[in-house]
Amino acid sequence: MRVTEVQGDVEALYRSDGARLWSAVRGYAGDRGIADDAVAEAFAQLLRRGDEVRNPAAWVWTTAFRAAARELQQRRTTVPDPPDSAHDPAMSDQRVLSAIGQLSDRQRAAVVLHYYADRPVKEIADLLGSTTSAVSVHLFRARKNLRDLLGDDL
Repeated sequence: MRVTEVQGDVEALYRSDGARLWSAVRGYAGDRGIADDAVAEAFAQLLRRGDEVRNPAAWVWTTAFRAAARELQQRRTTVPDPPDSAHDPAMSDQRVLSAIGQLSDRQRAAVVLHYYADRPVKEIADLLGSTTSAVSVHLFRARKNLRDLLGDDL
């Protein structure tokens, strides 16, 4: 495939998934800067790799979340800022975001990917380098923790 075709495919993917990916990474990381950097890095790497990537959409999601996880590991960030409602009206409830921010990294990633990004458990496991059983446990524990944190407001 020619370079211009690869660039066109990556641009189309960015236009279709970029904002949703940024919002999901933002919800997971709790930091606009991490989301900006992780999404930019993922798409830049995709451009460099070109057509050697078999499933660009899945690959860019995986790469963005792994980049964000690396940055979180370095920063040890625990309390997220609320996302911009212009990008993310579905996640604008501050109490819910605050509660999600109190979950473990794995639970937070599972919740954001499953309920916001609408990813199946199998795909979440692949994205996180985990198993479907572990992701199911993270979702179960996250729901319990969110019920405890939010009470009847959930």
